[in-house]
Amino acid sequence: MTHEPPRGSPGDSGVRPAAEGHAGETRSHQPHRPRRLYAALDLGTNNCRLLVAKPEGASFRVVDAFSRIVRLGEGLAQTGRLSEAAMDRAVEALKVCRMKLRDRQVARARLIATEACRQAANGADFIARVKAETGLALEVVDRGTEAQLAAQGCVPLADPRSRGVILFDIGGGSSEIVWLLPRGPGRQGGPPTAEILGWTSLPVGVVTLAERHDGKHVTRESFERMVDEVAAMVEPFAHRKAIQAQIEHLHMLGTSGTVTTLAGVHLGLPKYDRRRVDGAWLGAGEVDVILDQLLDMSYDDRIAHPCIGAERADLVLAGCAILEGMRRHFPCQRLRVADRGLREGILVSLMRQDGVWRRPSHHREQDTRPAGSGGTR
Repeated sequence: MTHEPPRGSPGDSGVRPAAEGHAGETRSHQPHRPRRLYAALDLGTNNCRLLVAKPEGASFRVVDAFSRIVRLGEGLAQTGRLSEAAMDRAVEALKVCRMKLRDRQVARARLIATEACRQAANGADFIARVKAETGLALEVVDRGTEAQLAAQGCVPLADPRSRGVILFDIGGGSSEIVWLLPRGPGRQGGPPTAEILGWTSLPVGVVTLAERHDGKHVTRESFERMVDEVAAMVEPFAHRKAIQAQIEHLHMLGTSGTVTTLAGVHLGLPKYDRRRVDGAWLGAGEVDVILDQLLDMSYDDRIAHPCIGAERADLVLAGCAILEGMRRHFPCQRLRVADRGLREGILVSLMRQDGVWRRPSHHREQDTRPAGSGGTR
């Protein structure tokens, strides 16, 4: 099920504009409404994540955030359905999001659901339940829309000196690869834009792959089997050979819990720190070393690691296998880590629709979140 709200409209999000119901309110007549708040919600196969932000300069500043691992797609690959327990977890997280949206008086929001709801036979029933119990109307987007939004959210981290970027987004139930060319902000202003030269979506994510191959107890042999499976999925990508022909001029840009975990392990962080992870560069050799370290860890070791923990211990090596399956075809020497993505892309698209950056701006911000806003991987 796919639904696209009319361009430039608030969308059927169930979020009531902050100005509604306030007689005598005059802020709605001001041309740019500097305090107008926007929100982006991403309900994925593994996580439920929310950002609330306001335009600032040529970008935006996050004023509130929420992230919770709900594992909505748990068991989906075996049953074809969302389980009652998984739906209960997701609904409880969405109730928290609804409270934040109401308390912050968000004016514009886009609330999307991805692979788990696309695949599940009872996905439409779950969407209806969410509407009934929380008042939120989730929009189930297709994979193309997901790839486009992730690209918009991550493009500020693309190296402008490169001839292109291979963006990858490793999700819980699907993984996207986007070949993009960074561009300037364009006539509408705001953050940089990107020209998408080609993209593909792999029907595999950390939850589905870990469930098939036992993400808790991973040997080097079972890890290679996972890598082989993913590499075979990348093989049919129509733009694969064109990318390979200029691979030395490209770099990878990763947005997912997998790559932020790799960066945290590489940096030896005592706890996750978004300020050090977002935008970090990893060389190909450094990625190899980190993978060896993770493969040498037991499940209990991964639980004990401050940048992995119990919630990711059974998923991180499946995510690494997906990354390795991609790197077999696209052996870039540099990988940039993004603790940002789809939600940031939603916020940028909403703000562009409202023309918040059309007036002249005398400075450009590279980051879409302030230092210290906290990671919500």
